[in-house]
Amino acid sequence: MRNLAIALSVVLSFSGAQAIAAEPKTSDASPKGEISHTLEAEATVTAIDMNTRMVTLKAADGTENTLHVDERARNLGQVKVGDVVKVAYTEALAWKMSKSTKASPTAEVEEAAGRAKPGEKPGAAAARRITVTATIEAIDLDNGTVTLKGPQGNSRTIKARNPANLKKVKVGDLIDITYTEAVALKVEPAAKK
Repeated sequence: MRNLAIALSVVLSFSGAQAIAAEPKTSDASPKGEISHTLEAEATVTAIDMNTRMVTLKAADGTENTLHVDERARNLGQVKVGDVVKVAYTEALAWKMSKSTKASPTAEVEEAAGRAKPGEKPGAAAARRITVTATIEAIDLDNGTVTLKGPQGNSRTIKARNPANLKKVKVGDLIDITYTEAVALKVEPAAKK
């Protein structure tokens, strides 16, 4: 659960990172890596109809969209024309090929969510982390691919980002793969003139 909190804080603090791809250098010889991608958007509130809960947002390119904000979104009354709505969405994929402590392939899902307290400007965040342990079923050094068998018995062949890492593992080894996605939304007051 702590990692989900970290994922949420990452979404809230990222500022424009578009893609990060790394093969971390550590004393651990196990091949591993990470890829993440964050998209951010913001729009200005141009109209609010509290009776119908319809809010019109204007993007930086001038396009306007009107959307319904349902009752689950608390604190709509705190939003004013001119306020700025900011949204960040992050996806991250991390993997490590090593002798896993698990005896067989597995899959686990963790989810977390939170929203603003009553009386605050609206805001919300949610994250989901899926961790899969898969078995290396085949290695093709000539083509730089590895075939992984998941916990449900499905197999998938993927191209290695660094084919040299395929020489460090063997058929039967387990690989841990973690996919995380998180989204955060917050409303900020209009800039003072």
